[in-house]
Amino acid sequence: MTRIIDAHQHFWKTSLQEQPWREKSHTQLEHDFEPDDLTPELNSAGVDATILMQSVDEPAENLRLAEYATSSRVAGVVAWLPLPDARAAGRELDGLRVPKLVGVRCLIADDPLEWLTKDDSIDLFRSIAGRHLVWDVVPITLEQTQAILKLARIVPDLRIVIDHLGRPPIETQEWEPWASNLRELASCPNVAVKVSVGINALTAWSEWNVEALSRYVELTAQEFGADRMMLASNWPVILLRAQYGQAWNDLTALLFGFFESQQEREALLGGTAEKWYGLGTTRAPDLQKEVMQSPPE
Repeated sequence: MTRIIDAHQHFWKTSLQEQPWREKSHTQLEHDFEPDDLTPELNSAGVDATILMQSVDEPAENLRLAEYATSSRVAGVVAWLPLPDARAAGRELDGLRVPKLVGVRCLIADDPLEWLTKDDSIDLFRSIAGRHLVWDVVPITLEQTQAILKLARIVPDLRIVIDHLGRPPIETQEWEPWASNLRELASCPNVAVKVSVGINALTAWSEWNVEALSRYVELTAQEFGADRMMLASNWPVILLRAQYGQAWNDLTALLFGFFESQQEREALLGGTAEKWYGLGTTRAPDLQKEVMQSPPE
């Protein structure tokens, strides 16, 4: 049986870092959230391990992540790099001493990504791919998506994970340009996606509404398939609208409505995360071979 893995969660102490993405209305998040707080939730939901994600952009974040990585329930860590500055990111990458390191990211919000396909950035991402690390990112705009697509094709052995379904407009139930962006991302076999809800959507909601995700998850299921999809809580951010167990169980039930086989369901619950992040002793397979075998449509 594949380990059940929550592919996206955070830890933090509010006194140790500023969180510019947190609004005054986010009172539920004005607390420390650490391994001892999450462990009972994992036990109750039957989750074995997690992917710990960076949540602020600063070098000290990697020191904090290194400490949290000692938790037995953390299977992998996605650390911070100052990716817009390729030279600085390369220095930070060379100096990373984060146990269980499986990926990198920075917070891009809706900022332009014109730097993404410059020569020095391409060299940086080739180095990231060469170290078998994943790049996590949340594209919101069409321009961001186009830049990510270009990079995905230039560096086909770079594993890219789109967090939070690529920010669908679930609060308005609009469809485009999100759907077209998602289809284009799915055309790249080195791109996977997490089924989770980001802070912008949670803030816009007045209450937890998993049914509003259905049409977006359905298209994602059709385009990506279970072998490129992961279930993720986004705890503790999810606490803005739902408790951990409710969110995890509701998202699981929603996903299972589109995938019936045991193999697919095991992939969603942990198999994809194990493979994509190369967790434990399992190293991610050679994407160059996968790309050759599964060219974009």
